[in-house]
Amino acid sequence: MSEIEEIEARGGQGQVLDPETYRDSIGTMEQSGKRKWVFPRKPKGKYTNYRNIVSYILLVIYFTLPFIKINGNPLILFNVIDREFFIFGQPFYPQDFFILTLGAIASLIFIIVFTIAFGRIFCGWICPQTIFMESIFRKIDYLIEGDRNKQMKLDRQEWNAEKIWKRSLKWTVFIVISLIITHFMFMYIVGYKEVFNIVSQGPFANPTNFMVMILFTAAFYFVFAWFREQVCTLVCPYGRLQGVLIDKDTINVFYDFKRGENRSKWRKGEDRKAAGKGDCIDCHQCVVVCPTGIDIRDGQQLECINCTACIDACDEVMEKVGLPKGLIRYASENEIEKETPFKFTGRMKGFAVLLLALIGFLGYLLSSRGEMEAKFIKPAGSTFFVRDGKITNTYNYTFLNKTNDKKVVTIKVIEPKHGEIIYSASSKITVERDKITKGTINISFPENEMKLSKQNITIGVYDMKGKLVDSYQTYFEGPFKLQF
Repeated sequence: MSEIEEIEARGGQGQVLDPETYRDSIGTMEQSGKRKWVFPRKPKGKYTNYRNIVSYILLVIYFTLPFIKINGNPLILFNVIDREFFIFGQPFYPQDFFILTLGAIASLIFIIVFTIAFGRIFCGWICPQTIFMESIFRKIDYLIEGDRNKQMKLDRQEWNAEKIWKRSLKWTVFIVISLIITHFMFMYIVGYKEVFNIVSQGPFANPTNFMVMILFTAAFYFVFAWFREQVCTLVCPYGRLQGVLIDKDTINVFYDFKRGENRSKWRKGEDRKAAGKGDCIDCHQCVVVCPTGIDIRDGQQLECINCTACIDACDEVMEKVGLPKGLIRYASENEIEKETPFKFTGRMKGFAVLLLALIGFLGYLLSSRGEMEAKFIKPAGSTFFVRDGKITNTYNYTFLNKTNDKKVVTIKVIEPKHGEIIYSASSKITVERDKITKGTINISFPENEMKLSKQNITIGVYDMKGKLVDSYQTYFEGPFKLQF
C-alpha cells in the first residue's frame, strides 16, 4: 500500500507516517558527520515525464554525436593530446584558442543570466550528473532492488542470499555502464575509430590507454554508485554560485508557505480554512522523493537542484485530498510573499545585453576567421646575400588550411613592390584540407631599392582566382648603409 492510499484507508485520520520514519531522508549527513544514505521514492507525474523526455533526448545525443561527421570531419572532437578540435565539423587550432575561450566565457555568462532568471533548473534538467544518476543508475536501483521502502529494507537486513545477489547484480551493471560511458567519453577526445582500434588491440598492446580507461571507469562508478547526491551537495560549485546569483525575483522550486502553513495532519471533511490550518497536510511526500534528501518546506536551500520531484509528489497528494495543486511550484519568492508576477529585472537585462554583445562578437570572429593561416619565418642564423645587383633573403613558410577543401595557392610580395620570389619547387602550392604545408622560398629585391639594413615587408598568399587569403608581415635584411 502506498503512502497516498494510507491516507484514504485511515479515513483521512492521523498523520501518514511518524516523522521519525523520515529522519533518514532529511539531509545526507548526521550531526556527527557520518553519511546518511538517501533512498528517494520513485517520482511520477507531469514534470517527471517532461524530465524523462529531456533526459532521453540528451542521452541519445551523447551516445550518437561521436559517430556524426560533417564534410568528413567529426561533429564534435576535443583532442587535447594531438591539439585537434572540431566544433560542428569546423576545425579549430591552438591559434584559434582565443575564440574557444570567448565561447567558454559566453557560456558562463549564459549560465549566470539563466540562473539569475530561472535558478538552478540546469542542475535538475540538463546537468550530466543528474541525467546519468536519475535516468540510468537510479532506475537500475528501482529495477533490481525495488522502490524506496524495499531499498531501505534491503539496506537494513543482514547479508543473506537475497542481498548478496541483488547488490552483486546491481554493482556489476553499474560497472558495465560506467565502462560504456567512459568509452564514449574518450570518443569525444580521440574519435570513435581510435577507441575501437584500442579496444580491438587489447590492453597489453595499449597499457597506458587501458589504465586510463580503468581509472575513469572507477571514477564514474565511485560517483554514481557511492558518492551520488553528494556531488551536488558537497562538491559542485554551482550550488554555491547559485546563492550569490539568485534573488527574490528568481524563479525556483518554492513551497508556498502562505498557503501551506499552518501545516497540519489531514482530517476528512474538515474545513481547514475555518480551523486556521493551511493546505499542507504534513504527509512528507515532498521529502521522500527528494534525491538530495532535503525538505523543500524549510525554504530555498543550496542542496535543491530544482528537479521538480517534490512538485509532482505534492500535486498528487493535493489531487487525492481534493485541494488545489501548486502548493509546491515554480515561482519566485516575491510571487509568493507579495503575490507579484515574475518580471525581468534590471540586473537580468544588464547580463542579457552583455551576453548578446559577446555572442555577436563571437559570431563575428567565427565568420571572419581566415580560410588559411600563413607564416614566413627567417631560418635561425640565416642572413642575406647579394648577387647580380639583387639582395636575397630566405624564408621558411608554414600554411595551415582551416577549411574543408583543398587549396592551391601562390605567393606574392605586397609591399614594397618589385619583390621577386624564387620557389624551391612549384609556384603553385597545394595545401590539403585540415593540413599544414611547409616549404622554403627566396625573396629578392633590387639593391638600389633597399634603403635600410632591416626593412619591413608584407607577403601575401593568393588562391588561383587571385583572392588574398592571408598576409604576413616580416622583415627583410640587407647591407648596412650610412645615411648622410
